[in-house]
Amino acid sequence: MTNTLPIYPRLSEKVHDLSKTAHVFVFDVPASANKQIVAEQIKKQFDVDVKSVRIAVIKGKSKRTVAQKGKRVLRGRQSTIKKAYVTLQEGSHLAFFEEIENEENKKKESGEKIVKAMKEQDEKAAAKSGHKLRRRKKAEVK
Repeated sequence: MTNTLPIYPRLSEKVHDLSKTAHVFVFDVPASANKQIVAEQIKKQFDVDVKSVRIAVIKGKSKRTVAQKGKRVLRGRQSTIKKAYVTLQEGSHLAFFEEIENEENKKKESGEKIVKAMKEQDEKAAAKSGHKLRRRKKAEVK
């Protein structure tokens, strides 16, 4: 197939966890795509080695809306979605979630700094007067 298919990554928390644990990334693919075409296109577009591809088709649900106080019922249907779960070879990685991971690391580091500063304040308070520190610990236990 000479034309490129539009393949879009799905970015969600579930996909982020899958990418961390199992090297699985999820893409929205056209309804006409099959496993071989998806693997070929991902290899072309992202320059990674594909281990396996699983395809899921989620049928669109029918929806109903009542307008004008029950006089008119509008019926519609959500679109059908085709998703491809792509497992990458060891050593291959896509950088969709790097920015999120960097933000998580920064939050973790700043949290550690805050905890360290609180411990230092507690130690200074303990040096000045021990009874205030005991009250603070009792309040934390409750």
